[in-house]
Amino acid sequence: MSEVAAFDCGTNTIKLLVGDLPEVSVRESRIVRLGQGVDATGRLADEALARAFAAIDEYGAILADHDVSRVRFCATSATRDSANAATFAQGVHDRLGVWPEVLSGDEEAALSYDGAIRNLRTAPASPVLVIDIGGGSTELILGDASGPLTAQSMDMGSVRMHERYLTDDPPTAAQVAACVADIDAHLDACPVPVAEAATVVAVAGTALSITAGVLDLPTYDKGVIDQAVIATSDVHAFVDRLVAMPVAERLRFGWMHPGRVDVLGAGGLVLSRVLRRCSAGTMVASEADILDGIAWSMT
Repeated sequence: MSEVAAFDCGTNTIKLLVGDLPEVSVRESRIVRLGQGVDATGRLADEALARAFAAIDEYGAILADHDVSRVRFCATSATRDSANAATFAQGVHDRLGVWPEVLSGDEEAALSYDGAIRNLRTAPASPVLVIDIGGGSTELILGDASGPLTAQSMDMGSVRMHERYLTDDPPTAAQVAACVADIDAHLDACPVPVAEAATVVAVAGTALSITAGVLDLPTYDKGVIDQAVIATSDVHAFVDRLVAMPVAERLRFGWMHPGRVDVLGAGGLVLSRVLRRCSAGTMVASEADILDGIAWSMT
């Protein structure tokens, strides 16, 4: 069975999907914080590169166990913003034999939308808004059954906003207010008419973790989280509670990944502020995202 291998390398995570679609053999994720400090320094940190290359070495070993005919490695916000992106690209090529593609914001949005929409078990009411909150950027994509109609990529994500604003543990009221003001300024300038969405689908780690919190799960359970429909009012309430918690208290959640614990408050604020502009009263969580879109692009 010939399979494809899709890599999604973001600011906080590197993900791998291997499969003969729609069948998926492997879905793995490693939190490596590749975008550590990029917002301030403009460069990928040496220790961040080391973490990323270690994860890619693990993934290379996985690929060796599969009959993979095509590989696509897509990199997003962190490598768009770094002066030493060539060092990272060479490291990827040395390990996997392919060069990473640095996606434009439009490409990233289209792949995120395709991956999320294909995963829905029931046809959604249109138009559909897909919210993809990453470590460095957030994509908002409004579309219908034909695909994206309009999209915007904004330089606000969980790592970027955390490093920029929420520096105390827990953050001060003034820090939270400054973070919210920046998020709102981005959304004020965003041309995507989010209020028109009849269905809201949220993908990627921030939204899935917040969903686990809203559902009060004892551990992270993909089977429960994927396709879960939660009230936006519950998202707002949980995010407010989360942001006020110190990191040590957040770690008591059984579903919390330690690699996401510090930045989840900032990501949650992005999600909450977007949802406040939506007329839909619920949000659908989707485990499928840009990674699936990348994989489908090779079929």
